[in-house]
Amino acid sequence: MSLSPGLRQAPKFKKWVADLLEQGLKIHEIQEVFTRSKHDGDLLFAMLMLDATTPEGDKIPPVCFMKGQVVSIMVLLIDEATGERFLLLVKQRRICNGGLIYEQVAGMVDGDDDPHEVAVREVEEETGLKVTPEQVISLNAEPYWVSTGTSEEAMFFYYCALTLDRASIEALDGNQMGVISEHERIHTEVVPYAKARHLITNANGILNMFLYEEQQAG
Repeated sequence: MSLSPGLRQAPKFKKWVADLLEQGLKIHEIQEVFTRSKHDGDLLFAMLMLDATTPEGDKIPPVCFMKGQVVSIMVLLIDEATGERFLLLVKQRRICNGGLIYEQVAGMVDGDDDPHEVAVREVEEETGLKVTPEQVISLNAEPYWVSTGTSEEAMFFYYCALTLDRASIEALDGNQMGVISEHERIHTEVVPYAKARHLITNANGILNMFLYEEQQAG
């Protein structure tokens, strides 16, 4: 295995290899096809080719797009006067089709960061809202796999419910967020809760709403 030091030392790579071995796979070779890192050297993504045998003696499908753990946070805004519910969504262009996609707040877990701490930080970075760790509630104790056939990406889901006056809610709409130098051009949009169901088209955002509603139903 001729792998770059950055990939070998990346926590997400070491975790993936450890998981494979724990499940009884015999690793013959890992090829590093492509990697992309942040300015500080932390691994963002990697495209890998795996030659490995399962405990049953089969070759496991070889392609792995390495992304690591991700957090998704549903930001619920409640009008203190009327009780009307809104979602604070983010909108940005995505490579899936090049179009503007409505999403929940989300972010990658870098290095050995704690997912809950990342979730708190992402709410402020993508919406401008400062929230406390106590206000960001977990919806799944163990991460859910996003695309089991091609990636080890796994997601933690959260929600944050804030009761605000109408002026404060409206002030959160239409703001430009993100880090332009990192090619993040994010716009916030406040939408009625029921309408958000029709605007969100990525599976993770829909699942975030489902998990919240399931928890609220008891």
